[in-house]
Amino acid sequence: MSIRRHESSSMRRRPARRIWLPALVVGAMAVVAYSMVAVSGTENARQTASLSAATAAAAPGTAVGGTAVGGWGRGGYPMVTSSSPAGADNAANAAASSVNWAGYAATGAAGTFTSVSTSWTQPAVTCSATDTFSSFWAGLDGDGSQTVEQTGTEADCSGGAATYSGWYEMFPNAPVFYNNPVAPGDAMSASVVAGSGGAFTLTLSDATQGWTQTTHQTSATATLASAEVIAEAPSNGTVLPLANFGTVNFSNATANGAPIGNANVSELTMVSAGGTTEATPSALAGGTNFTVTWDSSGSTGATAPGTGTPSPGASMTSPAA
Repeated sequence: MSIRRHESSSMRRRPARRIWLPALVVGAMAVVAYSMVAVSGTENARQTASLSAATAAAAPGTAVGGTAVGGWGRGGYPMVTSSSPAGADNAANAAASSVNWAGYAATGAAGTFTSVSTSWTQPAVTCSATDTFSSFWAGLDGDGSQTVEQTGTEADCSGGAATYSGWYEMFPNAPVFYNNPVAPGDAMSASVVAGSGGAFTLTLSDATQGWTQTTHQTSATATLASAEVIAEAPSNGTVLPLANFGTVNFSNATANGAPIGNANVSELTMVSAGGTTEATPSALAGGTNFTVTWDSSGSTGATAPGTGTPSPGASMTSPAA
């Protein structure tokens, strides 16, 4: 999912101010012109499914196999800085703001990052009559580069009811949703590992529910220029109201197997297009642990210029317990 940054009013260890544009964005409702796909995983069983044919046939809002999936389709768009060319390195140690990301992002030259991982306790969302949305994930790229490889969970409010799910995404392809159960309080962990030849392994685990989903994907255009651990406000063409998730606790956040705080890291506060603070990260503890606290649902209006497309030939593996 992507990032749009504002010019920071307080830049730490940065020689000059920067204005940031988007990097990851979620897609839309059933009316969006791409097919949302999901894969089902059976606990304590191994299965490998080719999704290429099923993806083409799947209607928005349904999982492959016909199982209904709640929530919204998501896509992404990479972040580009206004002061540098698309995909240029924007690495600097700083505090910055984004209209849809809160957390920590480490940046560097192309090829710098080959892995990212973190754990978190799935937060509960407090729902009202307003539909609101949130996601929590670890990923490579998307901050100063033109791809995003990520996996995590979604927590939305629709019609006053909370829904929770897991997913992965290889932007510019659309995300793939898992049918495995996710509930508040679950012990989640996620990792993305880049191999040779553009290969990626994305793993999402729920230790409480007892399932793990691992998918092997490829990207010919990934630059490996950033690694991030993020709480996000999804989009459907504009950034959507952020769900009240209270506080999410991220732990053991690493980039390239070392504490993410050891890298060239930026602290990102989510601030709406109208200037309302939506979510605030804490300081890093031990270089690996931090929280993100919901401040407000903000307001829509920030344009999310792009959505993903279904991932061709995606494959999913659910390891046996």
